Amino acid sequence: MRTVKATAAAVTAALAAGAAGIVAGRIASDAGLKAPAGRPLPGEPRLTVHSTAAGRITLTRDLATLRPGTYGLAGDASHAVVGPVLAAEPHSADTVVRRLERVTHGTLAPGDKVWLTPNAYVGDPGSALGLDHTDVEIPGELGALPAWFVPGVRDTWVIAVHGLGTTREHALNVMEFLHRHRFPVLAPVHRGDVGAPRPPDGLNHFGETEWRDLDAAMRYAVSNGARQLVLHGWSTGATMALHAAARSGLRDRVKGLVLDSPVLSWELTLRALAAARHTPGVLLPLAVRAAQGRTGLPSDRFGLYADRTVPDDYHGDRTDDAVPARPQPPTLILHGPDDTIAPWELSQRLADAHPDRIALHTVRQAPHAAMWNADPSAYEEALRRFLTPLM
Repeated sequence: MRTVKATAAAVTAALAAGAAGIVAGRIASDAGLKAPAGRPLPGEPRLTVHSTAAGRITLTRDLATLRPGTYGLAGDASHAVVGPVLAAEPHSADTVVRRLERVTHGTLAPGDKVWLTPNAYVGDPGSALGLDHTDVEIPGELGALPAWFVPGVRDTWVIAVHGLGTTREHALNVMEFLHRHRFPVLAPVHRGDVGAPRPPDGLNHFGETEWRDLDAAMRYAVSNGARQLVLHGWSTGATMALHAAARSGLRDRVKGLVLDSPVLSWELTLRALAAARHTPGVLLPLAVRAAQGRTGLPSDRFGLYADRTVPDDYHGDRTDDAVPARPQPPTLILHGPDDTIAPWELSQRLADAHPDRIALHTVRQAPHAAMWNADPSAYEEALRRFLTPLM
């Protein structure tokens, strides 16, 4: 009888542990599947404003506040832009002084909680950059998709697609540059964004389903005069661009891809996001399995989205539909080794495997999807060199 009771207790404990593991994995998977637009990604620190003065702001000392470049500084009711660290200013042991470029809206006061964001501009192309634009609606698979269209004289259109944790305002960083070079620019939202249709399951799919909204934007562009397309995507927007260039019925119109911080392995990115939320390492595989169960995402075995490039340490099966099935067009990847969300090594491996058609512009000391922010001039020069043959 004692043996039976002990066995029953052990089975009950195992079942309870298994159920707890499933629940924990599901919660951990929310780090990627429910990443809200316009909010900091896990791991991006909340900072405190210590003081402001003319052209200067003092923030909590952190690796984030020591980054070079230009960033948006977002609060719950404010947005500003900060420039480089002001080395000549006095810094305390726990603060950093950066140049305060402008306060876009709201106010900054001592004690305010803020975070750095790649979005250096807020608003629309008109209010943020003074560019003439039209608000258009793209007929999408799930419903109408709002988009900004900035006209240009070329028949090569750039479609700019944001990714995890940001909004279409992210495209404003490069929109003035593209307009100056006379490219028409289309910046759409996609499913799950504010103002866009909600995904049926309410979850992000790391580009696996969202690419169909990019496909709709491509159809809109071609029906309105675009002869050629350049897809410029950040983060999972770059993943969407890869999928569209391989699967879209208009893939032959795609003459170039610009991939900023591409998510080439949704599994590694999900693990990174969950780990940044302090998920114990033992639960990370459960988070991946939970994400697969909730979304139907195919296993990518750590980097199989990228043009059938298989990592050296991969031994196993894969789903062919998870990767492009045809050669990709000329591609510029902008990425760096300090990206803790999407591994730079996968971008490097991909570029090394296809040096004839993939160029890698390495950006150091930049977080995920902030390659422009770290050095806008160098980013735009790399972009100019890539786009010149496509003009």
